[in-house]
Amino acid sequence: MALRHHRLLRPSYSFVVLILGTVRDLGPIVVVIAFFQLVVLRQPIPDLESVLIGLAFVMVGLAFFVKGLEMALFPIGESLAQDFARLGNLWWLLAFAFALGFGTTVAEPALLAVAAEAAAAAAEAGVIAPTAEAKADYAFGLRYVVAGAVGVAIMIGVFRIIKGWPVHFLIIGGYCLLVVLTFFAPEEIVGIAYDSGGVTTSTITVPLVAALGIGLSTAIRGRSPLTDGFGLIAFASLTPMIFVLIYGMLV
Repeated sequence: MALRHHRLLRPSYSFVVLILGTVRDLGPIVVVIAFFQLVVLRQPIPDLESVLIGLAFVMVGLAFFVKGLEMALFPIGESLAQDFARLGNLWWLLAFAFALGFGTTVAEPALLAVAAEAAAAAAEAGVIAPTAEAKADYAFGLRYVVAGAVGVAIMIGVFRIIKGWPVHFLIIGGYCLLVVLTFFAPEEIVGIAYDSGGVTTSTITVPLVAALGIGLSTAIRGRSPLTDGFGLIAFASLTPMIFVLIYGMLV
């Protein structure tokens, strides 16, 4: 009876520990905001009750999100990578890598927001017509260029793991190309291109891509999850900037 009671308490105890972890992680942010609001600006926190309720929602939501990553996204990504490695078909593995990068990036909420803001700013600057249809087309094109770039990036990263190439050579070469393209791209697209590299590595893309790299490097003989499994996210940040600059030059 005592053992059964202990097993029933274990899930709730682990979730409490998870909540306390999110409180610890968010604590410095809360302290900084409260210090500048109350001490530097000498202003009361507006609508304090709503702020506290929202903060509680954020903490619980982060705890659920972290638990969901541990239970679903990380195991799925690692098992799929290992299954494809055992299959031994390079083309199916690369196709899966592209589809994973493309699909997760299209669904990124941060990319949706940035694409919409970029379309609105382009309309205000006169780059595109100030109509809803023109802005929707601009945002759609930007989203799918970025998603395709991430798909290509994950393909390159997976191929690098298979071949065992050093990650820093590819990253240095990519950033050199990025700097060169920056001088030729229209000024209106440069800032958007650089921001697009950051929004692609967010809540949906990062867990699956990281799990893919670790799982693949674990399944391939002679590869280390520590030295070979990481680096895919760096490609996912770099390649969209290059693609968006080229997109701005051509379109």
